[in-house]
Amino acid sequence: MNKNKCKFDPITLEILWKRLVSIVDESDASVIRTAFSSLLRDAHDYTCMFTDSRGQELVQGTLCTPGMAGAMALGMKKIVNSIPLEDYNDGDVFIINDPWLLAGHLNDVCVWSPIFFKGRPVAFTACIFHHTDIGGRTASDNRDVYAEGLYIPLTKLYDAGKLNKGLVNMIRWNVRTATEFDGDIRSQVAANHVCSQKIIEMMEDEGLSTLDDLADEIIDRTEISMRAAIEKIKDGTYAHEGIIEGAGSKPDIPIKLSVKVDGSKIHVDFDGTSKQVDWGVNVVYNFTYAYVFMAIKSAFDPGVPINEGAIRPITMTAPKGSIVNCKFPAAVAARMVVGHFMTEMVFKALAKAAPDNIIAGSGGTPAQTNIFHGSFANGKPWHTMIIRGGGMGASSKFDGHHCAIFPANGANTPVEILESDTTMIVESRGLVQDSGGPGRQRGGIGRQMIIRSPEDGENSPGTTSIAVQAGRYIYPPEGIFGGKDGSLAQYLKNGENADPSGLTFMEPGDRVSFVSAGGGGYGDPFEREAKAVERDVQYGYVSIEKAKKDYGVIIDPVSLKVDLDATKTLREEK
Repeated sequence: MNKNKCKFDPITLEILWKRLVSIVDESDASVIRTAFSSLLRDAHDYTCMFTDSRGQELVQGTLCTPGMAGAMALGMKKIVNSIPLEDYNDGDVFIINDPWLLAGHLNDVCVWSPIFFKGRPVAFTACIFHHTDIGGRTASDNRDVYAEGLYIPLTKLYDAGKLNKGLVNMIRWNVRTATEFDGDIRSQVAANHVCSQKIIEMMEDEGLSTLDDLADEIIDRTEISMRAAIEKIKDGTYAHEGIIEGAGSKPDIPIKLSVKVDGSKIHVDFDGTSKQVDWGVNVVYNFTYAYVFMAIKSAFDPGVPINEGAIRPITMTAPKGSIVNCKFPAAVAARMVVGHFMTEMVFKALAKAAPDNIIAGSGGTPAQTNIFHGSFANGKPWHTMIIRGGGMGASSKFDGHHCAIFPANGANTPVEILESDTTMIVESRGLVQDSGGPGRQRGGIGRQMIIRSPEDGENSPGTTSIAVQAGRYIYPPEGIFGGKDGSLAQYLKNGENADPSGLTFMEPGDRVSFVSAGGGGYGDPFEREAKAVERDVQYGYVSIEKAKKDYGVIIDPVSLKVDLDATKTLREEK
């Protein structure tokens, strides 16, 4: 840590920190106003951040996606330092989607720029957008990254303010919806510009010639706070072995990890974990680290700022060529199918050491992702993606949230937006009764969504393809400390089980049903307050039959009120 005397008094430091956060959040807001894709405008599948002149993460957006943000924190440090500081030009804008340097698959495209102040670069601003289409085959059963789309190495999008038109044209000819892609790239450039201008304004207002001193103070203080949080965990090595289901006929994937707590630092090791596989669920090191970091950070001090200082106490090793540290050219398009489980795996390892700091398994782990491609009646192609949440796992104090996209963050795409962007019709969307795992604290409720391809003569859309990146079809979200498992996910076509490992083709009149899993419960269900079960029945979360069977609570079928005497008798019998 930097041992120099603080150059900022506490009040000034807090004001500057809040201003930095507001700057990134303003950059975030510009994305919502300017992005073309609903995945960005409505589902918020993007992340904005900026670093100091040395590439150290300083601030990230409040609504960022943890996988992107955590991977960017590691990747941007390498990327910005790959070019000597003196070789940057004012007006440079770079573009890259290398999965191994950044967020783990080709769809996550990073646009970044140096921030110049008084003739020299003082910081870097960056944003990653999940572009719905990057070319290639959209299914998760591709055998290598070459089949997954366009690979963009570190390249200048603008050179000293001059657009690289040849690069733009090359990208446009390799994607299905070029106008949308082009618009989203411009939105990224705009977001970075907003961030740059606001940083310059702040430096002028505060009379700063550099950001590095301020960055050092913020980062060092963050590191101290993060280490203090870790020191509250009893020293020791905590291990866990888990299984992630293979999609379709794919074999299951064993995960093995140990979490070593040593004073103010934590080391996570994945020795013994499965080798990388020949389909698209392989995870790069950065993405694995992102969700390991998220587990520890969110569990032990969620209020600590997220920057280089929070990262320093948490280290990780994973065998090269393993499913959590795959080697090029592994297929990685569906890396969240495995990567999102890293948070849950760390929670399970630390369950005995910190039972009040973790949650049960979640139905939104992994995020339930569906990629649709089709054409309008006039032949114009459309391409869209939605992210569906499931029931979140319960904690020691709270029931799980419903339809949560955990740990990925993000939002559910509105029905109206999906129908306006595509030819599909959403017939129904609603919560699934009895899907939340019973417990003293109940798991969150899962959700069903039924989509139809219309058949109305000349407006018939033709064939629509669906790629599914999801899970929880075989192994449900597990309850903990006596809590019961949440319900399984389902994927149906015309009422029959469909294969989520490849492409599904919908013809006019076909229906697909996506059912996300419910979250696991926490603690003995018979210890749940009877009045809480009563409310669950009244809200439609739990049926009268399950209230009796799972919770030992008798509910009057007419009044929907709890019969306290009958409930007491039943619970005493069990």
